[in-house]
Amino acid sequence: MINKYFSQCIIATALIMINAVASTSIAQQYPTKPIRFIVPYPPGGTTDIIARGIASKLTDRYGQQVITDNRGGASTIIGAELMAKSAPDGYNILLATSTTLSINPNVIPKLPYDTQRDFAPITQAVYVPFVIAAHPSVLANTIPELIALAKTKPGTITYGTPGNASANHLGGALFETVAGIKLLHVPFKGSGPAMTGVLGGQVNLIITGAATAIPHAKSGKAKVLAFAAEKRHPNWLEIPCTGEYGLKGFESGTWFSVVTRAGTAKSIINTLNKDIVAGLNAPDLKDRLTSIGFEVRTQSPEDFAKFLKADLAATAKIIKTANITFDQ
Repeated sequence: MINKYFSQCIIATALIMINAVASTSIAQQYPTKPIRFIVPYPPGGTTDIIARGIASKLTDRYGQQVITDNRGGASTIIGAELMAKSAPDGYNILLATSTTLSINPNVIPKLPYDTQRDFAPITQAVYVPFVIAAHPSVLANTIPELIALAKTKPGTITYGTPGNASANHLGGALFETVAGIKLLHVPFKGSGPAMTGVLGGQVNLIITGAATAIPHAKSGKAKVLAFAAEKRHPNWLEIPCTGEYGLKGFESGTWFSVVTRAGTAKSIINTLNKDIVAGLNAPDLKDRLTSIGFEVRTQSPEDFAKFLKADLAATAKIIKTANITFDQ
């Protein structure tokens, strides 16, 4: 019996060692062919800046082409489904957003994949903090003045977003809850049209990325009231943040990340994590992203998995409180 027990232990130990050696071998060999980087948005704009920046760094590092493959449409579902049906070999990665991983699972009942089951987290990549901006005619120049104005006219001050259940919409809903006010949401078909709506006076406010609103504020066509954050942005220290006005716990923005197919070897995930993190923190790419209002935020796969779980729950709470639906 004892000999049998020791034999089983020896076999188990041998299997562990074989798996470890195999995993190391896979990591040493990877990649041996081009990698497809699926981007669930059309070419151009924010997502391409991030994706092509990462792809360029990985291409240089690996000596293999990392090719961006734009598969826009259906609130990132087309690209995400393509990722979910790919082989778990590390040769397909996805630029996933807060829409993909936190919002869609909470507002779309029948996704053609399970974001928690089918995707393996690699790292968060970039965070885009939102600002609250207004048309010059709005009789408020600070967040306290805006809150006071909204309380005198509940449900009449309008804010534009890229659409229902967008990260911007959730930001507006959270602002309403934290500030104890009622605004009127006006969905547009994209951030550009929403900003145009503010510039033309069709809507009073917009909650959007800094790079979208600040250039118009500099020209006097809009005014930025604050960053939706606890602290001032290091690139725009002259712009206050909502945390200064007592809106504690209110941070609104959108984030971009990189995931791959669940079941991919841990060694490959760790390799991708190490190299993507290094690329994003390379001074040239980091400075470029920071200059347009982005914040590089990278994590280990394990920490990113914890972040996803918490963000999914926080998003669910906002959606339930505001009764947000995808097709409202």
